[in-house]
Amino acid sequence: MSTTITLKGNEVHTIGTLPSVGSTVKDFTLVDSGLNVKNLESFEGKKKVFNIFPSIDTPTCAASSRKFNEEASKLDNTVVINVSKDLPFALGRFCAAEGLNNVETLSDFRSSFGDDYEVTITDSPLKGLLSRAVIVTDENNKVVYTEQVSEIANEPNYDAALAALNN
Repeated sequence: MSTTITLKGNEVHTIGTLPSVGSTVKDFTLVDSGLNVKNLESFEGKKKVFNIFPSIDTPTCAASSRKFNEEASKLDNTVVINVSKDLPFALGRFCAAEGLNNVETLSDFRSSFGDDYEVTITDSPLKGLLSRAVIVTDENNKVVYTEQVSEIANEPNYDAALAALNN
């Protein structure tokens, strides 16, 4: 069952629905800017904020990465994981230029993360990229909050995502 969202008012669909609150997230294999593989175990024992987006090269994606980076430095035992289909080199270049040191920015360019977390866009000019979504887990990988942003051009609800970490 796909989820319907919009891109500048035009209907777009994802492969499915986000993991439900109370479920445990699936393991993943993503790549960092140094081409190192990261998986769920890489962040064992930490609360996680998955900031998922289509491409770092768009203003909204860049803004969400900056905002979560700013807020992440204030959080104990928490990691923000930016995920997109961008190549690791582009992600690394962006983070270096922006001084984003408080987040993990990982690429889904050769994994099944988008399908496993059901955020792959199935139609529109963005077909194959990831939708804009936020998934927050506790330190045991149990989902405590999700947001499938209904309009890709909009930023996520930062306050709600960050508040879920304190419950």
